Amino acid sequence: MADIVKLAAELRGTFGKGAARKLRRAGRVPAVAYGHGADPVHLSFDAHDIFMATRQANALLSVDLDGQEMLAIVKEMQRNPISRDIEHVDLLRVKKGEKVEVEVPVEVVGESAPGTIHTIELMHVLVKAPATALPEAIEVDVTGLEEGQHVTVADLKLPQDVDIELDPQTVVVVVSLPEVDTALEEADAAAAEAASAEAAAAAGTEEE
Repeated sequence: MADIVKLAAELRGTFGKGAARKLRRAGRVPAVAYGHGADPVHLSFDAHDIFMATRQANALLSVDLDGQEMLAIVKEMQRNPISRDIEHVDLLRVKKGEKVEVEVPVEVVGESAPGTIHTIELMHVLVKAPATALPEAIEVDVTGLEEGQHVTVADLKLPQDVDIELDPQTVVVVVSLPEVDTALEEADAAAAEAASAEAAAAAGTEEE
């Protein structure tokens, strides 16, 4: 379960690309919070604070805005394609007790049968979970699974009050044998045969 992260914010009264660039030069990140039928709230965060707060997937933010608390989750985050610095954040306001939809990464634990490998077919799953108890990941245990076995949505062990609205037969992880590069094996065999032939020829020359 993701922790609640406390974060201070400031209201902003100027908008547009120029105003956003000015904020970023001052070490702040522009953001907007919306939801629950209320008017959008335009605010900004300290760049380092919002970076640290969003390192954790699906963190629940407790935003202090002029002394008033606002609970929110990150709905979308824009990053600079080169520096990867956060340039803008969209927040969704939430309330304690309500459920929200978030994408959660799939995390494989355990070891499948010796000689096999696992392949993740579904990297993320869309779940519906309490806003104050959003999972950081959905674990898939592959311990002891043999070649040809797979894990479906129906097999997942979900945290309490967490639902997945996907077809239960959707495959999440597949266990298989690693593919062998036959061309590489043939090249290795040919090289070994050539080396053996060279050695034999050298030995014959020495005998003469």
